[in-house]
Amino acid sequence: MDGELLPLTALRPGRRGRIVTISVGRGKARRLMELGLLPGEIVQVTSNSAGPVVLRTKGMTLALGRNVASRIWVEVVQ
Repeated sequence: MDGELLPLTALRPGRRGRIVTISVGRGKARRLMELGLLPGEIVQVTSNSAGPVVLRTKGMTLALGRNVASRIWVEVVQ
């Protein structure tokens, strides 16, 4: 379903999404920006189970807590 908007926590492993919006406080937003997680960036989820959401972007692997990941909305891309 190309173009569908979902929170990062709903993206299945192996799927990719383009970050559309990040709805966190200023401090967390700054930290995510330092990690390269900005609107327009494409991320790929590698693990999304009961623990943190693990994703890859720009050759890095990152683990985000479910609370933060649920506030990052992505557009599903191929």
